[in-house]
Amino acid sequence: MKNIVLFQSDLLKWYHKNARVLPWRSNPTPYRVWISEMMLQQTRVDTVIPYFTRFMNELPDIPALAGVEEDKLLKLWQGLGYYNRALNLKKTAKILVEKYQGQLPSDVKTLMELPGIGPYSAGAIASIAFEKAVPAVDGNVLRIMARILASREDMNQVKIKKQMQEFMLEVVPLNDPGAFNQAMMDLGATICLPNGEPKCEKCPVRKHCRAFELKLTSQIPIKVSKKRRGIEEKTVFVLSSGEKFALQKRKAGGLLPNLWEFPNTSGYLTEEQSRSVLEDWGILVEEMLELKPSKHIFSHIEWHMKGFFVTAANTDKSSSNFVWVTKEEIQHQYSIPTAFKDFIKYILK
Repeated sequence: MKNIVLFQSDLLKWYHKNARVLPWRSNPTPYRVWISEMMLQQTRVDTVIPYFTRFMNELPDIPALAGVEEDKLLKLWQGLGYYNRALNLKKTAKILVEKYQGQLPSDVKTLMELPGIGPYSAGAIASIAFEKAVPAVDGNVLRIMARILASREDMNQVKIKKQMQEFMLEVVPLNDPGAFNQAMMDLGATICLPNGEPKCEKCPVRKHCRAFELKLTSQIPIKVSKKRRGIEEKTVFVLSSGEKFALQKRKAGGLLPNLWEFPNTSGYLTEEQSRSVLEDWGILVEEMLELKPSKHIFSHIEWHMKGFFVTAANTDKSSSNFVWVTKEEIQHQYSIPTAFKDFIKYILK
């Protein structure tokens, strides 16, 4: 980059005129910045806004978060996905209460020692909440800088990410680093878009952009083919008895830890096979209806699910892993991941 200072100036002028109005920006306390950054990982801004508002109303500070019951926390998080983020929030809050007088530390190194806070999040918190001149390098920044530099490197490589992290230390200004990092976020979200479709005509820093100069913005950053997701087939049972429905809790650790789910088993089962499984679970089937198939895509795997709505003639001998709860309890108390949303609708009907 020929003139980093001019790049900083052009970007910040644009940001101060065009910054997105977001609830966590109006009062950027360390706690609010931290929670918003955790929610924004792998999640769209417009999706996060109502979750953030509700979360702040229910858990307004670090002590409240440290003391919240896990089921309530997961219910507040329900629908955001990547539930380990929520569990890490509580772990970190407890550490902050015990070791840091209920306050977030301001330096990047200490922040990165806390559960769930990586280099990007630490940089965002330190710069936005504490005005530390450190970068916050995420996919948006990697894409923008790949185009600015006309880089042909694979930005997904760990060594390239580290190099960009070091380079951005020179680019982040000493004055207003928080606004600069948020400007990079907004630029990537609204103008320097992925998939070869940047809005270069509106870009405040296009005169600094080597890819724009060389007409390479549609080719940069370099796309490396991703590994195909694995597929898991499941059979899901919506078990009904009177006004109550069966749920079971997922194991701690792994995918969707400690969340509630409908009883299910691996593989696509026929109705006959399903009745056999239900019998093993102590369920006497009164009526059984096959449901529409459903699919849910995670970052690394896909669940392909078929389902049955089952009216049970008994619950007293059913699996001890089950809890039988009302529709209202499912709506307001039990956190069921989005993967099962197509099956929840049969209960709400």
